[in-house]
Amino acid sequence: MAHAIWKGAISFGLVHIPVELFSAVADNALDLTMLDKRDFSPIGFRRYNKASGKEVKWEDIVKGYEYKPDEYVVLSDEDLKQANVKATQTIDIQSFVDASEVPLTYYEQPYFLVPDRGGDKVYALLRETLRKADKVAIAEVVIRTKQHLCALLAIDDAIVLNTLRYSDEIRDTGELKLPAKSTKTAGISDKEIAMAMSLVDGMTEAWNPAQYHDTYREDVLALVKKKVKARQTKTITMPEAETEEKPRSAQVYDLVGLLQQSLGKKPAAKATKITAKSKSKTTADKSGEPVPIRKKAAAAVSKSKAKPVTKTSKTAAVKAKAAAPRQRRSA
Repeated sequence: MAHAIWKGAISFGLVHIPVELFSAVADNALDLTMLDKRDFSPIGFRRYNKASGKEVKWEDIVKGYEYKPDEYVVLSDEDLKQANVKATQTIDIQSFVDASEVPLTYYEQPYFLVPDRGGDKVYALLRETLRKADKVAIAEVVIRTKQHLCALLAIDDAIVLNTLRYSDEIRDTGELKLPAKSTKTAGISDKEIAMAMSLVDGMTEAWNPAQYHDTYREDVLALVKKKVKARQTKTITMPEAETEEKPRSAQVYDLVGLLQQSLGKKPAAKATKITAKSKSKTTADKSGEPVPIRKKAAAAVSKSKAKPVTKTSKTAAVKAKAAAPRQRRSA
């Protein structure tokens, strides 16, 4: 059974809602153990006293704040609680905002809030108020030794507390090289936007989280099973030699062609992928001279419609025409 991380109350005006805090996520990352590659024995980490070098047991460990080099103030759990009792025991709602106003980059870690003894009715009241108002509550709470900004959201039957990052923790995008906001400055045409919108419309479906799962984890576990079956548990696979790839900067992509292919349409006359060398849209004939693509295409069409007339066949036709009157006179 899950254990509560924190116990306290939601402060909602003059109303207090007793709640318990539970983690809303489970970490399914692969649990890999570090081994010594010489004998494949597990590597252990120990807590030790840096002065004596001796190992320290958990019960002998306390927390301390270094107020100057190598000088510490010891802080017990009770000290941390007494620093601000209300902050450590209350989820203090500061305001209500539209959910759309909080950028996704601010959301950090979700938790489930569960009503504690006697708090069911007021819990349900806050949950349904958040749902009907279509708002999120912005609050402050201290979890362990850190004060968090957080958002309370009504999701299904629960109130979810999602810790938020502070604004000074979000990096300014001005430091990054990003395309311009203006579609004109970014070189995007109305046609490309319309086609991209059509692609989005065609791929839009109802949110179904159950259809997504960690396929990479499954592939790694399948590899583990395969190595066990092949008795290669101690075999270290070395990286393969890297193949030399052409730099991407030497390639120009036809965005319209890619969008048309994505929409299941036949690409336009332009190639989907054009190398930098073929930007001039010319090709060489057998003599090595460059021939414009349009002229070459026209020549190919006329060639397919009629056979070329040789000099020998033209002379034979003239002689046959001249001989025809003589044959009629002799008849």
